[in-house]
Amino acid sequence: MNISRFTRLIQIKPVKNISYRCSSRALEYFNSNNNRNGAKSSYYSGILAVAAGVIGYISLKNKLLAATVINNDLKGRREKFNFIADVVAVSAPSVVYIEIKDGRRLDLFSGQPVTLSNGSGFIVKEDGLILTNAHVVVNKPNAIVNVRLFDGSIHTGFVEDVDLKSDLATLRIPVKGLPVMKLGSSADIQPGEWVVAMGSPLALSNTVTAGVVSSTQRASEELGLRGKDMVYIQTDAPITFGNSGGPLVNLDGEAIGINSMKVTSGISFAIPIDYVKEFLAKKRSTGTTKSPQVSRRYLGITMLSLTPNILMELRMRNPEMPTDIEHGILVWKVIIGSPAYNGGLQPGDIVTSINDKPVRTASDIYLILENTSGSLRIEVVRGRQRVALTVSPETH
Repeated sequence: MNISRFTRLIQIKPVKNISYRCSSRALEYFNSNNNRNGAKSSYYSGILAVAAGVIGYISLKNKLLAATVINNDLKGRREKFNFIADVVAVSAPSVVYIEIKDGRRLDLFSGQPVTLSNGSGFIVKEDGLILTNAHVVVNKPNAIVNVRLFDGSIHTGFVEDVDLKSDLATLRIPVKGLPVMKLGSSADIQPGEWVVAMGSPLALSNTVTAGVVSSTQRASEELGLRGKDMVYIQTDAPITFGNSGGPLVNLDGEAIGINSMKVTSGISFAIPIDYVKEFLAKKRSTGTTKSPQVSRRYLGITMLSLTPNILMELRMRNPEMPTDIEHGILVWKVIIGSPAYNGGLQPGDIVTSINDKPVRTASDIYLILENTSGSLRIEVVRGRQRVALTVSPETH
């Protein structure tokens, strides 16, 4: 065969992403013979090109085989590391959905009582005792309490005990043999610890979100609660309005808190379970129940006092927030059909003054409700705007 024709047959173009490897001795030999006749030089360059192609092909094949082995090694990780699903499987059967209906008003289309609000709770005794937030079940005149269990069955409950200061309440349904939530301890919670928030927001049963504990030292004064020496758990687990009363669960499947309120995305609060245990122990020791105490002047909002630290966190998450706000109350929930709802208050509004008096804590609003009569002139900040509203509280 003609040598020049042979070299044309064996010479190939380089392929991207394939490294050609030649030994230093082969390259040295090739360079030393570079001045020999062109036919012989072309012959050796063709041999080297073929060798490089073979080596590159083997190298690429080995890499593909290694990737296949790695992918095969991932099998089983879903079952091994899916710890959130494991927590849900243990805890979800004891979580309930609570719906509060107005016995005085009927829906025009369905003919059923109008829904005032909803929330969550969890079973703490197999005889039907359910724990939730006080704000979920009180301040709703003529309310009908419906409880939906994990199996979908709906039962009418009645409120047994309420502590407005700690925002805790128990209700009972006439059902026995229910699954019970395990109660853990909040004394040893650490910032950065994984937690799971469970509840039934927007009537969606057993919604699950996860996050970490941001802080374990949020004082009750910062949240506007009076007369209660309590520190709250702050978490970045997403919590919506319907999550109120649902459990905050650790990775052992134990409730370490009760979801109480969401300030904004990434800032939510829960009542530590150790306070809940005190509340339940007091209930057992007295053996009595208290009728829900409602405020004589009913506004229909759930609120949060804005401390400098919370204001700073709000500004970090909402750059459009006016910079001159130094105090106020954040409205994070408005009960449908309430005086606040009818007056135009919306979740996310910041109340800065009532009747031309500055509002700095939730206690200020309680005092104004107790010491005034008639309508209230409320100044709020909504987004970038300042809005003036008139709200007429109901008297019970």
